[in-house]
Amino acid sequence: MKILVTGDRGYIGAVMVPHLIGAGHEVVGLDAGWYDGCDFGRVPEGYEQRTGDCRDATVDDLRGFDAVVHLAAISNDPIGHLNPAATYSVNADAAVHMGRMAKEAGVTRFLFSSSCSLYGAAGDAPVTEDAQFNPVTPYGESKVLAERGLSILADDDFSPCYLRNATAYGSSPRLRADIVVNNLTGTAFTRGKVELQSDGSPWRPLVHVEDISLAFLAALQAPRELVHDEAFNVGRDEDVVQIREIALEVSSRMDAPVTFAADAGPDKRDYRVDFTKIHRVLPAYQPQWSVPLGVEELARDMAVNSLSAEDFEGPRFVRLARIRELTDAGRLGNDLRMLQPLHAEGVRA
Repeated sequence: MKILVTGDRGYIGAVMVPHLIGAGHEVVGLDAGWYDGCDFGRVPEGYEQRTGDCRDATVDDLRGFDAVVHLAAISNDPIGHLNPAATYSVNADAAVHMGRMAKEAGVTRFLFSSSCSLYGAAGDAPVTEDAQFNPVTPYGESKVLAERGLSILADDDFSPCYLRNATAYGSSPRLRADIVVNNLTGTAFTRGKVELQSDGSPWRPLVHVEDISLAFLAALQAPRELVHDEAFNVGRDEDVVQIREIALEVSSRMDAPVTFAADAGPDKRDYRVDFTKIHRVLPAYQPQWSVPLGVEELARDMAVNSLSAEDFEGPRFVRLARIRELTDAGRLGNDLRMLQPLHAEGVRA
């Protein structure tokens, strides 16, 4: 297939693009460029990379593609709280706009990167894809709105699919420090301690960033009737754990004590997820990673890249800090649009 990957230069995209190319697909990227230069090792090259805002995409931009993989989004809860209006604009409105443009352009497959965050405060029972939504943050709400808007577009000629990723972890050429496994491992590596921001009681479903990539690949290559207008929780049951379990795993492997932040307390984001459906419907999806392996991978790459506490805790790897840096520098507007004209195609060799 010829695939447009939005957000190709972000945390997930920088891992997924090589998987898609390795499977024989032709990839073109579209990214706003927020994290250009925030590198952790070598970023993918050798494919066409366009720079632009998905909210400005036209039908002509989408012509000739067989599929869209829509990863582009404001990526976490802190940014969502900082600017809820922009979160809805980027995560929901832009996703639906891309769906409309793709449909008009004759693109038949549209894979949306959703999130288990839309389940929110879900109680004690593992939730399946038909569970009620109960998001507790603008980020989670934006994913609900995007899925609903894309579903309205579904018909015989346009087939959206919603991959509800568990909380990601693992190394990437565009590393994120603000997700739980990465954060705890990085703090242990740079500060010699595993510092919890909550009381450790909340449950989290986890999935390695490479296993997210494998899920998208399996959905792209599955028969249309199996994935048409369907949602899939992405992860595996073994990696639905409490935050304290992650902390103890990191502590054991990094030989660092567990500590609690001064304001540590309960976290409303507390949910367990059932992953039966994706393994039943898409048997080609075979996750390869576990949290212990992910911690080892992160620690190794942090050593190779000589990661410092200053870098790990600053705008290079913390998304909220990066957005504030770009805003303070006058490069990013209140609606999170890059203020310099960036809607020009470019190719990186």
